[in-house]
Amino acid sequence: MSAQPQIDRTLAALADPHRRRAVDLLSQQPRSAGELARELDLTPPAMSRHLKTLRASGLVEQTHPAFDARVRIYALRREPMVHLLRWLEESERLWSEQLAAFKAHVERDA
Repeated sequence: MSAQPQIDRTLAALADPHRRRAVDLLSQQPRSAGELARELDLTPPAMSRHLKTLRASGLVEQTHPAFDARVRIYALRREPMVHLLRWLEESERLWSEQLAAFKAHVERDA
């Protein structure tokens, strides 16, 4: 099965700078929506929309702590980034091969 749909969702979610910053913060530790909103200087409704997009992309999951079911804790999921990293590695390999072939061509004709 192709990982391309997951890569597309991941890139679309990461296209927004607020969502990229939220991912950066979540890579340090899980946080509540309120903590993220304060760190990003966003209103709660705006943060909620960003978190909805991040959840839909699979980048973020939410849990409820046992002490309070009203609180939602958000944590980063690694799986979508694995697909993206593999794609980037393959793209880098292809570009490196193309550039090496171009260099060899230029040096041969020089």
